[in-house]
Amino acid sequence: MKLTNMEKRNLTLIALLAACGLILAGCSGTVQPATLTPTVAASATPTATIIWFPPTETPTALPVQPATPTQDNRPGVGDLLFSDSFDDPALWNTASSEEASAIVTNNQLVLSITEPGPVSIASRRDQPSVGDFFAEATAKISLCNNSDQYGMLFRAASSGDYYRFALTCSGQERLERVRGGVTYPLIGWQLGNDVPIGAPAQVTLGVWAVGTEMRFFLNEAFQFSMIDPVFSAGTFGFYAYATGKSPVTISFSDLSVYSVSYILPTPSPLPSWTPLPATTLKP
Repeated sequence: MKLTNMEKRNLTLIALLAACGLILAGCSGTVQPATLTPTVAASATPTATIIWFPPTETPTALPVQPATPTQDNRPGVGDLLFSDSFDDPALWNTASSEEASAIVTNNQLVLSITEPGPVSIASRRDQPSVGDFFAEATAKISLCNNSDQYGMLFRAASSGDYYRFALTCSGQERLERVRGGVTYPLIGWQLGNDVPIGAPAQVTLGVWAVGTEMRFFLNEAFQFSMIDPVFSAGTFGFYAYATGKSPVTISFSDLSVYSVSYILPTPSPLPSWTPLPATTLKP
């Protein structure tokens, strides 16, 4: 059958359309849409944060310690028994010689030594006799060198029987018992932080005595204590002692003596000890 020109053109058009459909179908099966991957920018190094007011550690609380009471080295001190302003020379043993003198003047007991030593001089108050007490007096050192001495006498039964709290001008102190004119050191010479060195100087001497126990003070500071049963009561006095060629002048004033009401604890038994006698001082 012979096709007309019109039919031939229609067939050709149909063939072309079919071919294009196949091409489009093939393209749709093989071509995939591109997937976009987001690009992540590299993060910058973080900047350290400045802490202007850093917190402080809370300290660990320490346990509270109870306060320890200060020990009273002068227990039982009571009323004033008597005081002496050194306005009555009749109450004291006074003397004067080329070597030394003891005089009461200007409300002071002045002990002076003018000749080369060893020379000593002492003055005692005639009364009252006291057993338990606390006594204070001021010593004014005008002339004194090196091992020259001065101090307080107490529980003095006579001119040759008493206790003596002694100081040197080189800063030492000790306790002596003088019995029958012979000196027995109960506590040997030792350096004391409160003992004045040289002259001029001033110091307050203090003695607390109850029964057989005695305690000693300088400017109210405790120095040492001692137990001795020999003298139980007596009067008070003062002394000065020149060991070299230089003159010595010591003045004493403002003697005050107080009562003491105190019961000593029972001491533990101690072995007895008798000290060797020291060199007798020249009266």
